[in-house]
Amino acid sequence: MKLTVLVHSAPYSSQAAYSAYRFSASALAAGHEIYRLFFYYDGVHNSSLLSTQAQDEFDLIAAWRTLIESHQIDAISCVSSALKRGILDAQEAARYEKPASNLAEQFTLSGLGQLVDASIESDRVVSFGG
Repeated sequence: MKLTVLVHSAPYSSQAAYSAYRFSASALAAGHEIYRLFFYYDGVHNSSLLSTQAQDEFDLIAAWRTLIESHQIDAISCVSSALKRGILDAQEAARYEKPASNLAEQFTLSGLGQLVDASIESDRVVSFGG
């Protein structure tokens, strides 16, 4: 089955982002395909390169990056949501004359058209958070 996973929640504000990660990892282990991960609203915080967890906590953001790299998953952070929350890639940082970017390299900033495409191409869209 081809799946798209939609993540609405920040990594540590609720259980939703962790549940999305566990669902995605389990689906891949069961032989399913993740067509796209789409991080929306506060979910874009999962794509920040600057987030740092305490040493005794599970590093969910690093886990997302590893999962994306290991399975070569298309991971999109909604550009509108990201910009409002201070998540920028190098291009957007230059465009808005900001001194730095902080989008992890495993993610791409893009718009809702990517979510529409994923909805068309996937058998199921599974949403976490809200």
